[in-house]
Amino acid sequence: MPFMSTTRIQVLLPILCVCAVFAFGQSARETSNPKTMPPDVYLTVLPKPGEDVVALLKRYELYDFPCNITRFFKINGLKEDYRLKSGVNYKLPIAIVTYNGKSIRGTLEITDWKAAKQIEVYNRNALNNGLRGDNFIVSKKLWVPWHLLHCNQQPENDEEVTERLPKNTNTEGYVAEPTAGKGKRVFPIFGKKYEKTPLLSKKLKGKVFYIVSGHGGPDVGAQGSRAGHTLCEDEYAYDVALRFLRLLISHGATAFMIVRDPNDGIRDEDFLKCDKDETVWGNQEIPLSQRTRLQQRCDIINALTEKNAKAGLSQQTLIEIHVDSRLKNYKTDVFFYFRPGSTISETLALRFQRKFQSKYISLRGQRAYTGSVTSRHLYMLKETATPRAVYIELGNIKNDWDQQRLVLKNNRQAIANWLLESLLEE
Repeated sequence: MPFMSTTRIQVLLPILCVCAVFAFGQSARETSNPKTMPPDVYLTVLPKPGEDVVALLKRYELYDFPCNITRFFKINGLKEDYRLKSGVNYKLPIAIVTYNGKSIRGTLEITDWKAAKQIEVYNRNALNNGLRGDNFIVSKKLWVPWHLLHCNQQPENDEEVTERLPKNTNTEGYVAEPTAGKGKRVFPIFGKKYEKTPLLSKKLKGKVFYIVSGHGGPDVGAQGSRAGHTLCEDEYAYDVALRFLRLLISHGATAFMIVRDPNDGIRDEDFLKCDKDETVWGNQEIPLSQRTRLQQRCDIINALTEKNAKAGLSQQTLIEIHVDSRLKNYKTDVFFYFRPGSTISETLALRFQRKFQSKYISLRGQRAYTGSVTSRHLYMLKETATPRAVYIELGNIKNDWDQQRLVLKNNRQAIANWLLESLLEE
């Protein structure tokens, strides 16, 4: 069954009311230096309905600077997770300082005129954009965004990604290679809305992932029908794969997107347009013949696996994502196949299963999770040389109930989130 019906969406992406709460309690002397700012003088907010960490920080013009994201998790005592809980106030990486009525530099005891001017502009924009209801000159409450005094004012550079590229590797289409210039973690493959992908942690540094979404090109895979729209397997598998890949990169992984679409980034609409313009790594066309298509992917993955192994990257994982097709009245939970005879593949599949089971229990109470873990002699599991491999089926594309798992963007994101959590807990 789907993770949640339309009435349960707030569990994963909370529905929250709009409110800003300001926390004070320290004297001007005690709060004059943001470096020593105690936690209870950060700006505290109750996010808007449906906001996650990304949306919240974007609204306050903080998201483009990874140090703000890192600080957000730290001051709130949170694990690195994009989701927010319903009805909970969160501290933003914006210190509230008592303005001395004379100058920002004097208030903060800094000499940097440019930084002081940027802080002034930030406060003015916050007032003009309705983020705050008072002028700091009148209220004497100056907002000091963390990045303006504590960061290099650039998103973290991409060295943590590119340093793991094996020498002489063709980087065409390499997902973990930003293309917007030095120092900007921008990945066009995710689309305009999601292309900025800050480095949230380095927990997956040194680990390599090959992400394959099923079918593509001339083969759209299984098809279902909902509200007059055709649901194509390859489009929904691709969207979940992209969301998962983005999370991997956010935590320092080296990640390769094997099937690629030139114009379909992460999409939030319910009904994803079916097309046949996907290619594979290296901008190669996808053959119509199933066996030729699968062998093409195996050859690409095996070549990359060998190069990465020679570069000393031994922790390599293949994850393939599909949508199953069965009789319309057959409901199924997400289930997993692992490489026959591979203990490490089975262990990972079981880890995924346990994570999904725990999430289902927390969301659905006593309604059991039935997703299975089975070994299966699938071509992509048999013919690839990557040390461990797991094949994931998201549900029955023909079943009305299972389709909610696919068409609701929050459910697609939930799948990606839970897969990532499983890996971070290894």
